[in-house]
Amino acid sequence: MGEERSGLGEAERSGVLQSGGVRGAALRLGIAYWMAVCAVSLVAWGVMRVSPFASAVAKIVHYSLCAGVAAIISWILFHIHRRFIRSGSSEDALPLLVAASFVLSLLAAPLWAGLGFAVHTVFVWPQPVLLDPEALGYDMGYGGGLMFGWACLFVTVVYAIELNERKVRLAAVREEALAAQMRALRYQVNPHFLFNTLNSIAGLIEEGSAVQAERMVLSLSTFLRLTLTLDPLQDVTLAEEIALQQEYLSIEQARFSDRMSFSIDMDHEAADALVPSLLLQPLIENAIKHGVGSARDKVDLALSAQRHGERLHIAIENGMPATTCQRPAGIGLGLANVRQRLRARFQEAGVLQSGPVGEGRFRVTLDLPWRLA
Repeated sequence: MGEERSGLGEAERSGVLQSGGVRGAALRLGIAYWMAVCAVSLVAWGVMRVSPFASAVAKIVHYSLCAGVAAIISWILFHIHRRFIRSGSSEDALPLLVAASFVLSLLAAPLWAGLGFAVHTVFVWPQPVLLDPEALGYDMGYGGGLMFGWACLFVTVVYAIELNERKVRLAAVREEALAAQMRALRYQVNPHFLFNTLNSIAGLIEEGSAVQAERMVLSLSTFLRLTLTLDPLQDVTLAEEIALQQEYLSIEQARFSDRMSFSIDMDHEAADALVPSLLLQPLIENAIKHGVGSARDKVDLALSAQRHGERLHIAIENGMPATTCQRPAGIGLGLANVRQRLRARFQEAGVLQSGPVGEGRFRVTLDLPWRLA
């Protein structure tokens, strides 16, 4: 309850449920309501074989004046609601608003009848008008019922707008939480990659390959500048994502040039599909680390991407020593990172599968919703 009160207070400070929004909705509904009441009244007079046109102007004037009374009732109800939610919940205010609507309608009933009598007197002047207490009592009941009906409609409008504002705020909070989660997962990629690359540079320096180490440092600088400027919530085309990964592969090829090859089989359609930025980075890192890094012979990495109906299918396959192909040690972090990003971004619509395929081969597949820019 305390959190809800705090949220409502913040909502008021930020302009949620301000009188302007309620005023516009109430004005539109009020015009429709009183026009309908006037039309039904004229039809009822016609059914009773009384010319509706003879009293049409008088009724319009009467209902217009009473619409002003209804506006005052609405203003009072709105401020009762606004005042009450400062110290309690909006749900707790509902019984009070219903009771207030009933009381205000009772108070407005004599005013309805009095205005009706006054308008009728003006329109038939100079003919004398006799005050009929019984007719006046019926008119009070009729007017009180109309006022109570309007008050209930107004309370419904207030709560409908409030519920809509709550939905908007909740969606904003969820989006902020998703953004925070996506950034946290995204930032797991760069330290992992940086650690691997610095190890590669250290290895080149130990081998005396200063020129290659310098080239790798420059390539690392270029790659980091590109990746760190990407928004972790931004989608990129698959072609752009693969081009970025080729920059990464150029870094690794400085160390594994004689033991690594990379091939791409991508449909022309698939190149334009949208994917989360750096989604493939941990998967290619794993393929190099556990495939190329632990192998003595040349290892090929193959990436394929095709459209299957309304789904995008991506596969990364690499060779791997038979002793580590079943359960490669340390491969879980990269896969877990991608799986969590898919879950955060697509819920159940994004699927990752991994495992050995044939002797000495390991494959990771991504099945994503088909989306275009």
